[in-house]
This record gives sequence, structure tokens and C-alpha cells, in this order.
Amino acid sequence: MADAKNADFQLNPLIPVDDALGRLLNDVQSYVETEQITLDQALGRVLAEQPVSLVDVPRGDNSSMDGYAVAMASLNKAGPTVLPLSQRIAAGDEPQTLAPMSVARIFTGAEIPAGADAVVMQEKVTVDEQGIHLPADIELQQNIRPKGQDLQMGEQLFAQGKKLQPADLGVLASAGISHVEVFKPLKVAILSTGDELIEPGEEISPGKLYNSNRAMLNALITQMSMQVVDLGKVEDTLEATKAALIQASQSADIIITTGGVSVGDEDHVKSAVDALGKLDLWRIKLKPGKPLAYGKVKGELKDIPIFGLPGNPASALITFCLFARPYMFKLQGGEVTKPLKFKAIAGFDHVKSGTREEYMRGVYEEGTAMRFTNQSSGMLSTASRANGLIVVPVDATFKAGDWIDFIPFSELLK
Repeated sequence: MADAKNADFQLNPLIPVDDALGRLLNDVQSYVETEQITLDQALGRVLAEQPVSLVDVPRGDNSSMDGYAVAMASLNKAGPTVLPLSQRIAAGDEPQTLAPMSVARIFTGAEIPAGADAVVMQEKVTVDEQGIHLPADIELQQNIRPKGQDLQMGEQLFAQGKKLQPADLGVLASAGISHVEVFKPLKVAILSTGDELIEPGEEISPGKLYNSNRAMLNALITQMSMQVVDLGKVEDTLEATKAALIQASQSADIIITTGGVSVGDEDHVKSAVDALGKLDLWRIKLKPGKPLAYGKVKGELKDIPIFGLPGNPASALITFCLFARPYMFKLQGGEVTKPLKFKAIAGFDHVKSGTREEYMRGVYEEGTAMRFTNQSSGMLSTASRANGLIVVPVDATFKAGDWIDFIPFSELLK
């Protein structure tokens, strides 16, 4: 058995993180159908079109202040000007053409009347029985938002493949759009391997562990606006694993498993994928998460991609974020971009270099990144308390005060 494992290691050398991600994304074959939905259904969904604005935003020149609209031609060039009030314009009113040698009382968001070309804020104006006293320092177009300043009719708003966020929905609404064409959600089958696992609420006994990966994956996939097909726990046998993968391939667009991808006698996911399809990628130059596996299981109509995530929960979370999530997003029809990575000051020494790229759970605060002392792949609580990952390249060492790379979880889980 040891010789067989050594041979497997030699045939499957560790794959650098960037190379692995590139290979995964190049292998995506997106086939997702589309549907039209209303804006109130569109949060988190991926655009299947390139919407354009139906109107100018704003529709016409409008006031950015409460004040008085005036024509520059009516002003004294040598000093202040006193003019009578000719009309009052609130937001939503249709203004009349500004009478010559007069001002219009105007409120924020109201349309500028024809003939006016400046707005004087009310704090700079004095009103008495003589009229409206205007200052001498008025400038052309001051306090006026021009027509189409935000959006112009026919302007493309977003590219296909964008995941819609709350502000995006506001932009679409301001452009007069009530419905959008989006990709239908992927169906993602999840299953857990490990006879030691029991579900929360069941009575614990020696040798057993509560299944944290199931709840975590369910939440991660739901957060991506995809549909979870939960196939529960699979018995630790090759036949049971194969049967579960066949069921998953018939009910989902992609399969995600946890556990069973290492080289132990009870690790059957890799062998099951080999038997039912093809394993395309295994063993990443990554800490934690080395035994990540990726391949395809033959389905009735098409091959179904499968990610075999490690069973240790911190490894499962990190490999999902770094590999499965961008793959799934592209498979969904989304446009994948690299997560924001920024420089932070190390708040600790890292004196022992490693042979794998390491992603440490840590906390960024006021420019400094601190790691949790225990980086065990079985400790999910540190990921819960962390706000991001500290990226440590292969063979790297550093001291407190050096610059290091930090990726916030907000970038990996958005």
C-alpha cells in the first residue's frame, strides 16, 4: 500500500495555487439558462444581458441646493443685485420660463427653469420687502446638476456576468428598468463523507463529531444565490460513495463533497470519481487544503463537475473560497475577478518558511494584521473570529513590522 501511495504522489505533484485556479477556470463550460425577473428578486443574481439606461439621469438640469434660480444676464456686474421673486419650484413641479430680471425660489432636486443658469444657495441670500438680495460672486452653472450627469439615455449600465449588489439595483431603477435577464441559479449537490459525523441535535458519543461542513457549505452556496441539493452523509465505502455521486450527477449542475479526498484507507471520493469519470486535478501546493480534488462525473446528458474539499473544516472553507467559489461563479455565467488583496503591517514574526503557499486566518485592524496562534486545519472557530486571510508565499519569512498581503473575507464571500 505504501508503494502505491508513493507512486501516486510522484504522478501527482503538488500544483501551485495560481496554476490550479487557472486550470480550473479554463475548464469551465457554462451552459446555464436564463430567466427574466423583477428588480426585487435580483439581489445577488448574475446578469445575462447588458442593460442600458432608458432615460437621462437626471432627466433635466436640476438644483443641488435649496435657493434661488437666476439668469446671469440679470445680475449687476459691479456688485450685489436685488430682484423680485417670480415663481416657486419644488421637486416634481414643472417650472415656467424664468421671467426676465427676476428669480425663482427653488428646492433641491427641482428642475431648473428655462432662462436660468445659476442657483444661489439660500444661506447667501437676504429677503426683505425690496426683493431678493443676491451676492456679487455668483458663477455660471453653480449649484446646477446638468441633465444626464449620472446616466445618459442609451448608456450601458453593466456588463454581462455582473453579480448585482444593492447599489446596482438602485442604478437600474433610476434608469427606468423594472426587469432584468439573469442566469438561472445553479443546482449544487453537497454531501459529507465520514462515519464519524453526526448532525447537530443528535446525541454525541465517543469517536463522533458534529458535522460543521454541511451547515457551512449550505450557507456559502445560499449566499451565492444558488440552490442547494443536500444529499446528507455518505457511508465510508467505495460503493456508497459511487452511488451518492451518481445520484448527485442526476440532480445537480455541480457536486461538492467534504472529506474522503486524502490517501487513507477510508478515503473513497478520489477512487469513486476515477471510476465514474475523470479526476483532473488533485493535491494543491496550499496550506491548509492540500488534498483538494477536482474532476467530472459522467451524467446522463453531460459531465458534472465535482469538487472534493478536504474534511477539516478550515481547509474546506479556504479551498471553497479560493477554488470552488470562483469556478461556480463562472459556471453560473459570472465574470470572475481576483479578490482585493492589500498590504498590511505584520503584527508577528514568521521565521519558519514553508514549501506550500499558506493562508493564515487573521485579523486586520488599523493597518496591522495579526494571525491566530493555532492555525490547525481542524479549527473553524478561528475562521469565525477572523476577518480575512494572511497570504504567505512559498519559502517566505518575515518579521513584525514587515509588509504582508491580506485578503478580507468580504472579498472572498461577496
